[in-house]
Amino acid sequence: MEYKKIWSGVPAPVRKLIVLVIGFTLIAIGSILIILPGPFTLPFMIAGLFILALEFTWARSLLTKAQESARKVDPRKLKKRKPKEL
Repeated sequence: MEYKKIWSGVPAPVRKLIVLVIGFTLIAIGSILIILPGPFTLPFMIAGLFILALEFTWARSLLTKAQESARKVDPRKLKKRKPKEL
């Protein structure tokens, strides 16, 4: 737990700047991966939001809303249905 002592020793504005840069970088990477072909879009977005939630209240509330809406998703409804033939 030595890293917590070191992290809490960093001045608050510097800590917020570090969290802001890392969090938005991960969100930007996730946003780019939406356009480019490849997996792992959502993990980058969620990780960026999680890192931002460490220091910012607005990100924490947004992360909570995202978790609540993710719980509502029924994986059985996500299966692709075959179109009905006429």
